[in-house]
Amino acid sequence: MIHRRNYLLLRKAKTKPELASILGVSAAFLTRTLYRSGVKSHVNSHYHQFDIAKKSGGVRTISAPSDELKDLQRKLSDLLLDCKEVIYLDKKVECLLSHGFERERSIITNARIHRGKRNVLNLDLADFFGSFNFGRVRGYFIANREFELDPHIATVIAQIACYKDSLPQGSPCSPVIANLITNSLDIKLSKLAKSNGSSYTRYADDITFSTRKKSFPAAIVKDVKSITLGSKLLGEIRRAGFSVNPTKTRLQFKDSRQEATGLVVNKKVSVKSEYWRLTRAMAHSLFKTGKFQIAEQDGSFRDGHLSELEGRLTFIDSIDFYNNLEKKKQPESKFEPKIHTGINKFRGKLNSREKVYGRFLQYKHFFANEYPTILTEGKTDSVYLKSALNQLQASYPNLVNFKSSKEEYSPKLKFPDLNRKTMYLLDIGDGATSFLRFVQRYTDDLKYFEGKKAKNPVILVLDNDAGPKDLLNHLVKKVKSCPDDIAVLKSGGYIHLFHNLYLILTQLNAGGKDSAMEDLFDAETLSTVIDGKTFSPAKHIDVSKHYGKHIFSTKVVRANKEKINFDKFKYIFNEIERVKLHFSTL
Repeated sequence: MIHRRNYLLLRKAKTKPELASILGVSAAFLTRTLYRSGVKSHVNSHYHQFDIAKKSGGVRTISAPSDELKDLQRKLSDLLLDCKEVIYLDKKVECLLSHGFERERSIITNARIHRGKRNVLNLDLADFFGSFNFGRVRGYFIANREFELDPHIATVIAQIACYKDSLPQGSPCSPVIANLITNSLDIKLSKLAKSNGSSYTRYADDITFSTRKKSFPAAIVKDVKSITLGSKLLGEIRRAGFSVNPTKTRLQFKDSRQEATGLVVNKKVSVKSEYWRLTRAMAHSLFKTGKFQIAEQDGSFRDGHLSELEGRLTFIDSIDFYNNLEKKKQPESKFEPKIHTGINKFRGKLNSREKVYGRFLQYKHFFANEYPTILTEGKTDSVYLKSALNQLQASYPNLVNFKSSKEEYSPKLKFPDLNRKTMYLLDIGDGATSFLRFVQRYTDDLKYFEGKKAKNPVILVLDNDAGPKDLLNHLVKKVKSCPDDIAVLKSGGYIHLFHNLYLILTQLNAGGKDSAMEDLFDAETLSTVIDGKTFSPAKHIDVSKHYGKHIFSTKVVRANKEKINFDKFKYIFNEIERVKLHFSTL
């Protein structure tokens, strides 16, 4: 187990080269990042600071590390999280107290502990990250019995992690180290809560207690009216080296809205109703006017970015997803479910928030797309096309952003990341079958948005075989812009369906035979042997003899894209360029 190996190596390490090896960097890189001859605090030069507004007012100072130092801190963060997993595994315990910046933990897992309680207490640790100075970080890794690191190694770790004698907000490893050191406080406060009939969790500097009792015991809340915390609670926090921010202490009762880490927990974990209403209003404004407003801390407004609204919708959907999983654990309803029919039947399964999220994804990918959107029958086809374009980029300067001193190479084509959730919301699945419904409702879907021309084309790039036969039959019978003969439709060239929607089929094989994306590779690539197995594009394969499309796309195509002959893919990219030219004339 690699986690245990690195954990044991860390405990035995004595030198910087040994630590560098465990972190997966060269000793020269580690030395160059942390030290410079004659400069005492060279590592501090890797930071730049900026302020961001707090929701509660005031500003939070972020100390952002350079790319080099950030990479080193991220590797340290991963190493320490690995070590933590090994420690918990050996102790046969589960991390249920700390939920911030922990693997498989979130504000949802934090909030769910406090559902349906009579009283909920929130308090905040003042200057949380500033409470961990260089000496405290170094001392922890030397003295803690789960680490007991060599003093020299502990010093280097503190040098990687600290800035101006504290853990900076903005470093990837600050939360992980803070959680490690605060673990002893978590245990003590959890014991205090349990002995007083209460529950306890912490998310970074945000601490929550809850109880089903009529009121909190005096050890936790001494006076309800003045919200004075108990001496035992304050004593444990003080002895751990922290203090409470009194302005953020809140006591919430069952007959009012109760919150934990910003989520409502009265009956189930949910977002605040006003948060959802505002998000819905933003989405509606975007769909009808092409823009929406974001409120700043000073009361002013600015135009929002798509990524900001998407973040809000994704967050809301994650809460719904959690509640749906919880609901499935309950007995099934005795009532018959409603039967939904028609090409839009999938929307009948969506709740109101999912419908808005689905509309947003349509807007983002099919109407306001920055570059032409490419939809394929599966993820493997997208890998083929992206790998081919990467190698052929010199031939298609209009389809790529070339690598420069400031930017990495990227395609000027959008391949939507259609995961299980987004495919559900858009009713798009693997294979060509779902594209018939997609085409049938496309016109009505676009009518929902502002009455302007879409920014870029949406192109279906499909195999020229039996897979999309239902779609092709529909096109020749129902779509005026298409030829009324399937043989003509399949024989070559892009087809403009309507609006910004286009179709490109792979070029037919010799003799007019059907083709698939895999037919565009040469025989040498298709015959690549991996672990004694050969490639088969079939849906059902003998895994003892063959490997399938996923392994072919990743371990053969993407891994060897510099060496593969992608000449047959030029047909598709030539057609994409023709589509762009045609769309510009609409």
